[in-house]
Amino acid sequence: MSDAAVATTIFAVFMVATVVLGLLAVRGRAGAGGGLTEWSVGGRSLGTVFIWVLMAGESYTSFSYLGAAGWGYNYGAPVLYVVAYLSCGYAVGYVVGPMLWAHARRHGLVGITDMVAHRYGRPWVGALVALLATVFLLPYIQLQITGMGVVVSTISYGALSLNWGYFIAFAVTTGFVVVSGLRGSAWVSVLKDVLVIATLAFLAIYVPQHYFGGYGDFLDRVVSEKRDWVTLPGHGGAFGQAWFATTSVLNSLTIVIFPTTVAGYLGARNADVLRRNAMLLPAYNVLLFVPMLLGMAALFVVPGLAGADSNLALFRLVVDSLPAWTVGVVGVAAALSSIVPMAVFMLVIGTMWGRSVLSLVPRLRERQKAASQVVVVVAGALALLMTYTVPNTLVRLSLISYEGMAQLLPMLLLGLVWRRVTLTGGLAGLAVGVAMVCWFVFSDRDPVWGVNAGVIALGVNLLVAVAVSYVGPKGVVVADDMLARDPIHEERVRG
Repeated sequence: MSDAAVATTIFAVFMVATVVLGLLAVRGRAGAGGGLTEWSVGGRSLGTVFIWVLMAGESYTSFSYLGAAGWGYNYGAPVLYVVAYLSCGYAVGYVVGPMLWAHARRHGLVGITDMVAHRYGRPWVGALVALLATVFLLPYIQLQITGMGVVVSTISYGALSLNWGYFIAFAVTTGFVVVSGLRGSAWVSVLKDVLVIATLAFLAIYVPQHYFGGYGDFLDRVVSEKRDWVTLPGHGGAFGQAWFATTSVLNSLTIVIFPTTVAGYLGARNADVLRRNAMLLPAYNVLLFVPMLLGMAALFVVPGLAGADSNLALFRLVVDSLPAWTVGVVGVAAALSSIVPMAVFMLVIGTMWGRSVLSLVPRLRERQKAASQVVVVVAGALALLMTYTVPNTLVRLSLISYEGMAQLLPMLLLGLVWRRVTLTGGLAGLAVGVAMVCWFVFSDRDPVWGVNAGVIALGVNLLVAVAVSYVGPKGVVVADDMLARDPIHEERVRG
């Protein structure tokens, strides 16, 4: 068999196994009700292990294999912002996660659109947030589809085209998430994490030893020949200390309200599961150093990669030096790093629309799960179609995804802990924040004086939300029960 046939066969076997594993996740759950809560947040019954692999799976995406290595190759040290914001975000999640979990469980909520609609007493607010969040999340699905296409085309030694890779990503993910929901994603995450840990541990030892004779010689060459890559602002000088600090702060706050993160929170069996995971998840970040270092190793082995080709830095090392079966296994790990987060992105979009948008139609109100499942397929198909036809549209939208999502912080998170935030204030701040992000990013003014533009927009957003809440129209009186509280106090009382 040719190298392409060996690697492609291994890949195909694992893709079939992925769909089967995802479908098996719902076996024996017939007695769990089978409603939207069971499908979208796993019946709020997932324990520490499943929540750990699921949330680790959401953070370790195709970006980790392709983008992190590419950033390491192009810029060097600035790529460490990923480790910084994820670790800080887990610390914030230690407090916020249990609070959101307890609030959602008490009121039967299944996502952030549910939370804002419940907090402000207006179902259309949930629909508005669902629409906005979909605009910010759809590019992430396209990024995972694109990443999967690159992986499939590379490990098949070009035998399978990018377009086939895109379609396989859509087909495999849709194949299980429509039926098994969040529980299926958690089960597939187990397979994905086993392969990711095994392959990255192997590559972390193999590549420096094979190409440089060990870490000592590799790092000596980096320090002596690529000094710009090991300090801020990195090679090219675009990402200085102010950008690093503000991006880490903004992303660490945003990740706790990201719809996919919240889906993980709400899937937990109890608040202690989330606290344990907040302490355990940073350990997974150690794996992120591997593609970053291998990206820098590629500077010496495959110099001259430019543009999108730099994202192939890690795979060029793998394909050029390892046997085909190993290339296939590494490719499977990278592909699953696209499939798992893509499944959760599609799931939360489906849940938001089924719960907060389509439920506004009376005849669909009692069929929210079915409506959500249809939206999952539509969202994935739309992202696939746009990947084929207008990829640059989603690429441009992806530039505002994280900074745009951050603008929901005052309306959602502040509104859940501070009763003085009014609907008018929250919407005014959100409108100003999103408008500023769009203007900064699309006019190429991000970073602003070296600072992440999303932080500046969030600051103005917060000021507007507070000012309008104080001087604008007063909303209805917010009862204590409408606010989110850390359940640890209730647990102590019961204890």
